[in-house]
Amino acid sequence: MHLAIDHETLYRYDSPVARSTQYLRLTPRPSDRLRVIEWQLTLPAQAARGLDAYGNVLHVLTLDKPHSEIRLHATGVVETSDAAPSPMRDDSLPPQLFLRDSPLTHADAALQDFAQQHHAAVVANRLAGLGALMQAVGERMPYTPGSTDVATAAADAFAQARGVCQDHAHVYATCCRLLGIPARYVSGYLAADAEHVASHAWVEAWLEEGWLGFDVSNQCLAGNRHVPLAVGLDYLDACPVRGMRQGGGGESLHAVARVMQAAPWQDQ
Repeated sequence: MHLAIDHETLYRYDSPVARSTQYLRLTPRPSDRLRVIEWQLTLPAQAARGLDAYGNVLHVLTLDKPHSEIRLHATGVVETSDAAPSPMRDDSLPPQLFLRDSPLTHADAALQDFAQQHHAAVVANRLAGLGALMQAVGERMPYTPGSTDVATAAADAFAQARGVCQDHAHVYATCCRLLGIPARYVSGYLAADAEHVASHAWVEAWLEEGWLGFDVSNQCLAGNRHVPLAVGLDYLDACPVRGMRQGGGGESLHAVARVMQAAPWQDQ
């Protein structure tokens, strides 16, 4: 499937920002299941490109002159595999790295008890058990926009029994790790029937044969409509945009991502 992506992020400030640095993970991760046909970042200044500790493409944008807004625009076309979702090899880092705890995936007693309820099923059949765990998290935490923010930890979202995609991903990754299964947080895009605001998030769990994506919010395996941007232990490692600034006062953010099926001829 060919997908055309148009993602714009706009920050506006009440007063001029003296200087700022933005860390951008806005470039899709190529794999056996995803090919980047064309991709472009339009930024207010040239950014330094490299790889972060997890192998994600990272652009560092530094603005050292006063500014009242920052506009970031990512556009391009990718091709995803139409084959049924299956484990994917990625030998860039050992899977055991993703058993580690993190600030947003720290488990409290309630999460530990919840995960333990799925231990027997996961031991009997890892794939089926992880599917049942995905369903259970979705039932326990209905998708509820505005109920949390990006700084909400897994334990807090679980206690509220509601959240959005990043909360589902944090809780699911936490449970997987408690069960001894490496799990990594994934930020990216999802092609949907309606306009999708900002980015999506899901989890890739390790199944010995490779990584397999579980989308709790949509109760499905990650397939040809999912476009990964970055992976990490949690949102802070993999979020598309993260930065710091000096000055500026209040801040407003407007972010919209449009992901649409594209005709194959755009590849030519």
